[in-house]
Parts: sequence; C-alpha cells; structure tokens
Amino acid sequence: MNSQRLDATFSALADPTRRAILARLASGEASVMELAEPFAMSQPAISKHLKVLEKAGLISRGRDAQRRPCRLEAAPLGELAGWIERYREHWEERFQRLDTLLAKLAREEKRHVRKK
Repeated sequence: MNSQRLDATFSALADPTRRAILARLASGEASVMELAEPFAMSQPAISKHLKVLEKAGLISRGRDAQRRPCRLEAAPLGELAGWIERYREHWEERFQRLDTLLAKLAREEKRHVRKK
C-alpha cells in the first residue's frame, strides 16, 4: 500500500460518520438519501463525507437511472489490514519474547526463594 493511499484511507476512517457510512454499505448499496437518514446533517454534508470515502477508494458510485447508489469497495480495507498485520506480527513477536523473559525471571526468583 503506497503512502498516499494509506494516508487517504486512515484519514477517511478517522471520522465516525464515515465509519458509520461504511458499516451501512457493508450490508449493501444505498443512495445518498438512504445514507443521510440516520444522521442529523444535511445531504450536502453527507455528500462531502462520500467524496472523502470515494477519493480514498473506499466506496464507488454507480448510476441507476436517476439514482446514484454507493457501494463499499473492500480492496483498500484489505490492503490496510495487510499493512496493520505486519505490525501486529512484529509486536506479537516482541510480547512473546517478553513472556519468555518474565517466565525465566519468575523461575529464577522461585529458585532464589527456595534457597533461603
């Protein structure tokens, strides 16, 4: 995942309204009006959020007569998950080494206490 796309994805996901829109689109496509329903904001405000999501590649908009349905595009989320996974593996390895060290110290402490 290139740096600009990563920045755009994180930026888009930073807003709770945009995350809620993505959660709604995970269950299927929806019109702008359908997406705006649960929010106390204007349709132009929702449209601005949709533009951010579209620019990040997280949604796409189709054309169905007068309707322009929005749909979730999962590829950037998959790429983001892969990027995060590399760091999770790194920290998991470090925590495993810490667990090993703590277990060793606990055994040494136990031996030390028994000798007294």
